[in-house]
Amino acid sequence: MKRPTIADVARRAGVSKGAVSYALNGQPGVSAATRQRILDIAAEMGFSPSSAARALSGASAEAVGLALCRPARTLGIEPFFMELISGVEAELAARSYALTLQVVTDPAAEIAVYRRWWGERRVDGVLVCDLRTDDRRVPVLEELGLPAVVIGGPAGTGRLASVWSDDAAALVETVEYLVALGHRRIARVGGLPDLLHTEIRTEAFDRACRRLGLADAVTVPSDYTGEEGARATRRLLSSAARPTAVIYDNDVMAIAGLSVAQEMGLAVPADLSIVAWDDSPLCQLVHPPLTALSRDIPAYGAHAARQLLAVIGGADPAGLQDETAHLTPRGSTAPPRSG
Repeated sequence: MKRPTIADVARRAGVSKGAVSYALNGQPGVSAATRQRILDIAAEMGFSPSSAARALSGASAEAVGLALCRPARTLGIEPFFMELISGVEAELAARSYALTLQVVTDPAAEIAVYRRWWGERRVDGVLVCDLRTDDRRVPVLEELGLPAVVIGGPAGTGRLASVWSDDAAALVETVEYLVALGHRRIARVGGLPDLLHTEIRTEAFDRACRRLGLADAVTVPSDYTGEEGARATRRLLSSAARPTAVIYDNDVMAIAGLSVAQEMGLAVPADLSIVAWDDSPLCQLVHPPLTALSRDIPAYGAHAARQLLAVIGGADPAGLQDETAHLTPRGSTAPPRSG
């Protein structure tokens, strides 16, 4: 079937194309009763104004954008983003907003997407993930005047609104817990090193380990995938000063690390304790179930979406500190084997 046009709606309603345009764009020029009749007919026919028409009229796109600079294959296996998006979608759907998602190859491509979306009025605002140190996206978004909420911070967000969680406090709690169990050789498999939250976690880990006198503490960078998490784990477990506990920056790498430990004949948790970041259902489907840093990720996404809709509606940008991840001990952590 041919997509209905503004002329089709006008013919069906018995009015001019101009009257239809006024009604659809919320402009004066038609009575309330005529406006409602036109809107009802347009909805019945499945008519939607084109993005070009929206750009010309200045009407709202009723959509927000999320551009992710990650390999597309990782999105299907990393539960964090799926849970985050589920929370965003739930909040947007309640306000009849759509989510436009695009995967990009690098920050320059992401900036180009923002310029195109805003120039064509495809979105009313954007959610920004994976904040980097001296992030080029922040000044560009400020210059464009594109409403935005950064999921991350609190530093490095410029004048943009943000929603963030205290990763440093969560990591310190984890290190202190492992030390209380008796661990003295603790390692961490981190995420992408150029991300700001990775840097925050690394600095917090290093400070906590120095304060507690852990001379052998080390962080190995990775990329959140199971393959790289497994490689990093083999490297750590093959070293002369093999750690007795490892903290992973996501659950996918932690599960890969558990597999590597078992492959190398190490018992978890007797020979190696494992802690995962982001407590997805995967953490309880393996044996032993993984101790994890837990938080309500769908709620985190919903809070970010709610903040963005407020900014789109004219609210002043602000920072919102969300729930700090808390430690949920399970079967993958225990005191280290003596001797």
